[in-house]
Amino acid sequence: LAFRSDGGGMNDRVHLFLSPEHPCGYLQGRVARNAYIDPALPLSATRYGWLLEQGFRRSGVHVYRPHCMGCTRCIPARIPVSQFRPNRSQRRCQGRNDDLQLRVTNRLSDEHFALYRDYLRSRHADGGMEPDNREAFEQFLQCSWGEVQYWEFRADQRLLAVAVVDRLPLALSAVYTFYDPEATRRSLGTQAVLQQIEVARQAELPHVYLGYWVPGSRKMEYKRDYQPLEVFSGGQWRRFEPDRGTRSDLR
Repeated sequence: LAFRSDGGGMNDRVHLFLSPEHPCGYLQGRVARNAYIDPALPLSATRYGWLLEQGFRRSGVHVYRPHCMGCTRCIPARIPVSQFRPNRSQRRCQGRNDDLQLRVTNRLSDEHFALYRDYLRSRHADGGMEPDNREAFEQFLQCSWGEVQYWEFRADQRLLAVAVVDRLPLALSAVYTFYDPEATRRSLGTQAVLQQIEVARQAELPHVYLGYWVPGSRKMEYKRDYQPLEVFSGGQWRRFEPDRGTRSDLR
């Protein structure tokens, strides 16, 4: 597969490679496959920002978007920062986490890995990820060609959550968040997204990218709670309104 871009410094022909089919991680009983950007293509934060605008996302250093036979449920989603207003539930979440301190670092640590391991064992025991594989942990989150930040959320020096965030010229991209499974009352996943929106607002960045919203997937349904939400469909970004939008509206 190949496509030709028309902007963002991406005027060369870009080849895509299809992965083999594998069990879908979002919808039970389905199979999935991805289209990957040619790993020989030099990437940078600027170039990746353009690819995000085209519905791509990274896992480690590899950039992909879903390309499944007969299924288009993985929908790229982003928040237009200047228009976002937290709802009542999100404001309560912010209040519960007023005591957290945020520290940003550019290195993964043993402490991060220990928290990640506890998180996977508690929250994703059947998700196909290996809690004890340190090498896979680092390959999944790190990226040699981009600016990756690890946002630590602490209470009284105790590490409660880590949000992995890509800092791009025109956006923040939420890569992954893991947190203390015993701190469920805090809704730390929600707090991490709200913090990213606020940092993007202060930096005058127009968007926070949330990855893929997957209607029907319990893991991904939360993304529709951030309003207004924009989704990428039919080659363009458009507003998604949960009271009116359905999957058929986005085809």
